[in-house]
Amino acid sequence: MLPTLKQLQHFVAIAETGQISRAALRCHVSQSSMTASLKALEDLLGQRLFSRHASGMRLTDAGMKFLRHAQHIHDSVLDAVEAVTVAPMEITGKISLGVTETITAYVLPDLLQRVERKFPAVELKVVEHERSEIEQAVQSGQLDLALLLVSNLPALTQVACQTLLRSPRQLWAHPDHPLMAVERVTLRDVAQHDYILLDMDEHVSTVDKYWGQYGLTPSVQYRSRSIEAVRSLVAAGRGIAVLSDLVYRPWSLEGQRIARRTLADKVPSMDVGMVWRHEPMLDANVVALRDFMIAAFR
Repeated sequence: MLPTLKQLQHFVAIAETGQISRAALRCHVSQSSMTASLKALEDLLGQRLFSRHASGMRLTDAGMKFLRHAQHIHDSVLDAVEAVTVAPMEITGKISLGVTETITAYVLPDLLQRVERKFPAVELKVVEHERSEIEQAVQSGQLDLALLLVSNLPALTQVACQTLLRSPRQLWAHPDHPLMAVERVTLRDVAQHDYILLDMDEHVSTVDKYWGQYGLTPSVQYRSRSIEAVRSLVAAGRGIAVLSDLVYRPWSLEGQRIARRTLADKVPSMDVGMVWRHEPMLDANVVALRDFMIAAFR
């Protein structure tokens, strides 16, 4: 007997959120249904996929192995459904899209596949820049659309913005780190341990802002522009980090585990949004692409 697609969806949701309650909200089911689905899957496989802790659910070694395959199956099913349900639109021309480096790494690959399937005759030019450069290019009309982090986006009179995704920030650490075992973790607790700072796409300014609101600063021991380096250092027990679920993976490139948990203090989410020049007669092709990408995020 094989697992059902619903069981795989529920398993992936628990793995990605770290909590039964949040996974249930994502999948629009009750917590009892989510728990029953997981139990049925574990009974079917004859393996415990998660260990239960006060802070949430952590993948076991078997769970980590199964997650890679479950995510692949889930994504393949979505691709298959989209391949037969998305009708191509016969529009042509060139459209320019600005992105920041976080978007390039974690949003763009899948999104481009969807866009190419929907608009096969459109020539989409993607340009990666810093956010400030993208803002100016959209305002001046050099870029038609842009995807970027909008958490700190300033008020721009000529630019319209729509938030597409709010990704919670959580604490990342080695599974055996002492903060993974306590009932409640605050930023003050985090400040007592070595911290690994990701230095990309406005992350440092965001960290300074919300840590400063609590009158605290992290004890930075390593600083890197590479998210993979941060993952490897966290997984190796060299320090901890507070990063968003969008960029979370339960393992490093070396195959070492990374655990995560929520913080008691309020930490801002990492918000991804779309911006475009606010004008009454926006090009119809640009409107079609904009609306499609907004729907894709939903």
